[in-house]
Amino acid sequence: MNTVTLTSQPPARGGSVGVPASPIARAAVLAYGVVSYALFLAVFLYAMGFIVGFGVPVTLDSPARGSFALALAVDLGLLALFAVQHSVMARPAFKRWWTRFVPAAAERSTYVLFSSLALIAMFACWQPIGGTVWDVQHPAGRWALDGLGVAGWLVVLAATFLINHFDLFGLRQSWLFARGREYTRLRFKTPAFYSVVRHPLYVGWLMAFWFTPTMTVAHLVFAVMTTLYILVAIQLEERDLIEEHGEHYREYRRRVPMLVPFTKRRAAA
Repeated sequence: MNTVTLTSQPPARGGSVGVPASPIARAAVLAYGVVSYALFLAVFLYAMGFIVGFGVPVTLDSPARGSFALALAVDLGLLALFAVQHSVMARPAFKRWWTRFVPAAAERSTYVLFSSLALIAMFACWQPIGGTVWDVQHPAGRWALDGLGVAGWLVVLAATFLINHFDLFGLRQSWLFARGREYTRLRFKTPAFYSVVRHPLYVGWLMAFWFTPTMTVAHLVFAVMTTLYILVAIQLEERDLIEEHGEHYREYRRRVPMLVPFTKRRAAA
């Protein structure tokens, strides 16, 4: 079945990436894709330190430095900025408009680049709030929560490779374009995690955000708001997937739970 692999963020659709172009144009698109991907890797590693709390100057759990109200307003604004960018640029209608100005082969890399820039803005401007919601002191409890948090990051990475990591982050598109080859959609499949839950990427993120032995107020705000964003984003993404895959995705929804493994879904009317 020659359709696109099921993902939490569908790959670029904005036209062919194999359109004839000069060698300079092909090399430029490839270089753009590599730079965007390299920036993503750096931001991903920084995000781990920011959320887990090591190796970066300001983390989610850093002590408060000023007014609670101002810090909360700034942090909510930063989260909203990321949510808007991440969702709007992922919609097919925006992609169709955007690829009037950006080569289709660079569309996914551009999405990755802007997502990374939105995260950089968040990390740079984040205002610590302080305060403690819970703090598990028992060594076994801390190890367990830390382990589950690390497992979440591993689930995120594994899920991207199951669906084709390099297509998801735009490198495959730019590489095919640089080789003068037409972009081919990925075969429809639901491997490993995707046969247990429809959105393992989001499951991994939720684990990484919530499983922590020390939960500060800022960390709780971050976890709550990103969870709400994920729940809304899933509805938007699944609407797009149903439009694209039709009954195939409807059957997948009936058969596989959204986020919680091994739970039965009520059949759609």
